[in-house]
Amino acid sequence: MISPVFVASCIALARENAQTTASPTDTLSPAFSNFSFNSDSASSGLSDSPPHSVSHAEAMFYYAGISPTPPKLVYRTGSDARPFIMPKGPEAHRRLKAACGLYGHSLNLVWKTTVGPKVRDLLTAVGMAWTSIDGVRFLTDEGDDKTTLGPAVIWVGVRPGSLMGEHAFNAANDILEILGAFDIRDVEVEFRESIYRRSVGPALLKSVSSVNPIVDVCDPLTTALGLPIAAADRPDVQGTVAVYFAEGGESTKTLALTCHHVVLKVDASHNDDYTLRGAGAPRKHVQLLGTRAFDKLIESIRLRIGRHGIMVDLHEADIKRLEGVLGGDGELDEDEVAEATLELTEAQDQLKKANQAIESLEKFYNTVKTDWGPARQRVIGHIRRSPPVAFNVQPGGFTSDWAVIELDGPKFKEYKGTCIDLGAFFSLRRRRL
Repeated sequence: MISPVFVASCIALARENAQTTASPTDTLSPAFSNFSFNSDSASSGLSDSPPHSVSHAEAMFYYAGISPTPPKLVYRTGSDARPFIMPKGPEAHRRLKAACGLYGHSLNLVWKTTVGPKVRDLLTAVGMAWTSIDGVRFLTDEGDDKTTLGPAVIWVGVRPGSLMGEHAFNAANDILEILGAFDIRDVEVEFRESIYRRSVGPALLKSVSSVNPIVDVCDPLTTALGLPIAAADRPDVQGTVAVYFAEGGESTKTLALTCHHVVLKVDASHNDDYTLRGAGAPRKHVQLLGTRAFDKLIESIRLRIGRHGIMVDLHEADIKRLEGVLGGDGELDEDEVAEATLELTEAQDQLKKANQAIESLEKFYNTVKTDWGPARQRVIGHIRRSPPVAFNVQPGGFTSDWAVIELDGPKFKEYKGTCIDLGAFFSLRRRRL
């Protein structure tokens, strides 16, 4: 239903804009794994009981370093070969861990197609309240600048307080049997308490055709190149996504490239090297549309609605005039009647299209305000790597100013490949050779 009051305000905005702007623009110039690490939290109570329980110290400190609030270990295989050693003495320190991917491991070849679904179905069949399933390795800091890379691990998250050690032991052995059937025997199984939260916000839109009423205003919310972005903690500093690229190897993640100064502060006191340390480390989020860009998008939709509203008034006036001509007492010859009839039909058709465009744009306006208005709903990924800005970099003496963003896969489900909106229509002309 078209709101007359809203359309009237948009018409006023369009007329005001036309008076103050020589050439107003309606468009803005230009930002996967099925199992993921998300929001692990430690539980205050112990849910294990002999004979397959872990000590309170191991439960609370085994995953130290994974995140600011490391998850609680419930059970793990391989504890005999790799026992937990509690630091002792006045200078004791925890052995901090970081989660790494399973690059190059044979488990990657069968995980998505067979092993992953079998593990998922097994845990569901035994009634386990699992929240996530990941393949991971842990890099452990041994001190004195030494690190060790642990074995491949199927890392299962469960709801806090929901799993007893004995049940975890049985499920772990069932998982190892699944792996054994594929001749994979160098993998451990670990259970930790975890709360999984899905990413918030809608997925980006797919591109629309040139006849769609929202074509001139929807580009900033599609997966085309040049997306307007900003760091979530600095929404007033804006930039764009330069290009998408695959992480490569066994990874299915998609990354994006932008500038260091867009997502990280650079001034006389700040020009820091940034690398995301581990899957559970705090993330520096990147959002679609900074504060000014979002406000500009909203205004551009209202302007487009207002311009269609102005055309509605003009078409209605033409229709009234032409109906008067055709129904008046004046004598018209056959050609004049045919011409007036044709004009009337055209005016009626244009009026219908203008009203349909207003309806589509008003619906789009409400969707943008509701689904994309809160900044947290516009988060599209996080910074993975960004070295400091450097000048006169050899060879060539160019400036190095880049940052890599890991994109939130579900938000880019409409991604069809690298493309860019040229922002104009071009007619193709044949050229004689």
